[in-house]
Amino acid sequence: MAPTETSWPDLPYVAWKDACATLHMWTQIVGKVRLALTPWLNHSWHVSFRVTARGLGTPLIVIDGRGLQIEFDFIDHVLWVRTSDGHFRQLTLRHMPVAEFHAEFLQLLSALGIEVRINPMPNEIADAIPFDEDRVHNAYDRDYANRFWQVLLRSHEVLSHFRTAFVGKASPVHFFWGSFDLAVTRFSGRRAPRHPGGVPHTPDEVVCEAYSHEVSSAGFWPGGGPIQYAAYYSYAYPPPEGFASVRVRPEPAFFSQELGEFILPYDVVRTSRDPKGTLLEFLQSTYEAAADLGRWNRAELECQLGEPGRPRAV
Repeated sequence: MAPTETSWPDLPYVAWKDACATLHMWTQIVGKVRLALTPWLNHSWHVSFRVTARGLGTPLIVIDGRGLQIEFDFIDHVLWVRTSDGHFRQLTLRHMPVAEFHAEFLQLLSALGIEVRINPMPNEIADAIPFDEDRVHNAYDRDYANRFWQVLLRSHEVLSHFRTAFVGKASPVHFFWGSFDLAVTRFSGRRAPRHPGGVPHTPDEVVCEAYSHEVSSAGFWPGGGPIQYAAYYSYAYPPPEGFASVRVRPEPAFFSQELGEFILPYDVVRTSRDPKGTLLEFLQSTYEAAADLGRWNRAELECQLGEPGRPRAV
């Protein structure tokens, strides 16, 4: 049964892992264009996508006074490339190798007068294949791409609400194409010890800057590697002593020693009587574990959850 506009659809990773891997590479190609054309912003926030009413898209990219936006449309299954002077091009999302997507996409940009060079090596992938050589990843599944977007929509709503209860520095709710996850991050305001780096095909200077300050970060990931199912995650950097041993809520959540973070299977949320409340409970309890053990100044950093039309009480 196709998911409805308000449902939390089933998203078994094993059923679409090939299409998921291909889509991951496609988003990296588009993301690297944004990376090449956008000034650096702290913690690599300048490279991320946003969830849209139809899929995933870049915020506005400005090139010599001309605006550019790129959007994966998971309703009509088209990649839209639009410019502020009224021109556009589109690429139909279909079964095709990453190398073909890479060539067609760059040709679309060139047709719009946008010439850009990107590093063809994927980031954060251990056994990466350069985009222009990758004919291994070639699957696309319309149904599961749409389901994935529906999960991002539902997750974005809860992560955004969770974000309203924090007045300290916090990231947007945004999608990172490197790790292929939707995330929101809170900051204690203190510097963190230098990150050791070592992320595959990602410069250590990028990773060290991203984790230059203490964080509690949470989000959604469709699965892969040691976790062969969609899941929500939450971690702290640096992890305070005792973090892995804290009992968080809801009860099915657990700490993965391999990943170094708390995990809540997506199916626990999807099948609960109150999916939003279940996810919010996970986000809040794992944040509290990080903030309490890390001795964050919670009284100065937190506030009540936001309500539509009502200013925060001060």
